[in-house]
Amino acid sequence: MAGGKMKKDKQKGPRAPSNHYQGGVTFHKSKGQHILKNPLLVDAIVQKAGIKPTDTILEIGPGTGNLTKKLLEAGKMVIAVELDPRMVLELQRRFQGTPFSNRLKVIQGDVLKTDLPYFDICVANIPYQISSPLTFKLLFHQPAFRCAIIMFQREFAMRLVAQPGDNLYCRLSVNTQFYARVFHLLKVGKNNFRPPPKVDSSVVRIEPRKPRPEVNHKEWDGFIRICFIRKNKTLGSIFKQKNVLSLLEKNYKTLQALQGSQNVSLSGNDDMEIARLGDESMEMDDGMDDDMDMECDEAEGEGEVSEFKNKVISVLKEGKFEEQRASKLSQESFLTLLSMFNKAGIHFS
Repeated sequence: MAGGKMKKDKQKGPRAPSNHYQGGVTFHKSKGQHILKNPLLVDAIVQKAGIKPTDTILEIGPGTGNLTKKLLEAGKMVIAVELDPRMVLELQRRFQGTPFSNRLKVIQGDVLKTDLPYFDICVANIPYQISSPLTFKLLFHQPAFRCAIIMFQREFAMRLVAQPGDNLYCRLSVNTQFYARVFHLLKVGKNNFRPPPKVDSSVVRIEPRKPRPEVNHKEWDGFIRICFIRKNKTLGSIFKQKNVLSLLEKNYKTLQALQGSQNVSLSGNDDMEIARLGDESMEMDDGMDDDMDMECDEAEGEGEVSEFKNKVISVLKEGKFEEQRASKLSQESFLTLLSMFNKAGIHFS
């Protein structure tokens, strides 16, 4: 047009589909389906796993099999657990008629509800919403495996490896490192996946401790759960809270009654019905709830101080833990304090 600029009509092509495809399979972000597309990253994960030719490998969330192929090349057998029936069919189609077909076993189902067979190594690119329960399912799997190489959301991974004094050090850090040695291996950008997730990821190596620590895991978890009610408060202030003292005193009296009438020992009795603070299992700990939404009234100003409260505080003072904070305590310190409480007849499960 004279005196102006001619606008070119934009060619409107078909709108890009909201889901992503590979081999005709649609990936759903809502289901946590993010497939590794970077072959160099796949190779790096396999190399970090240290797979032996005699190894049986458990792969969780194989998707369309990009990582599965490399695992089959490196090990003796791959057991792949996949929830999505479409992915199961794609895996079977991909390896049917190949030399790998007899060395791949595909289990369709929810890995959290599946009885896992024997394996030497676990490799997993998982939906991030199952990170915590899957981690503890693996840690309590018997017989113990050599290591697990798992892709986690980056913040979750950094909580796993956090050390005392780190900002991300939490109940998840303590529980995981109590049962395993944990190493951060790789930071993985979101663009290495199809479709890309909203956050970056990290690859972590988990090696179960052998032998497993000889501690009643319900007792340990109940104790750690209380210590991390407010991880930056002193243990003295936490153990003076009304709800904490009430719970521990109830356990104390119940155990005294049981031991007096039946000579029951707590240490080997996982089935005893004892009160606990918080939810039921460490398997559901995502590390995000260190500052639980709980009443924090201290049992102060109530007139006569209870004999049981004196008993609890005397344990803390004896071990010089009264002014310590959970956010800065090591595994050894937690074990020492738990042992002191138990010797005083104070239990947490």
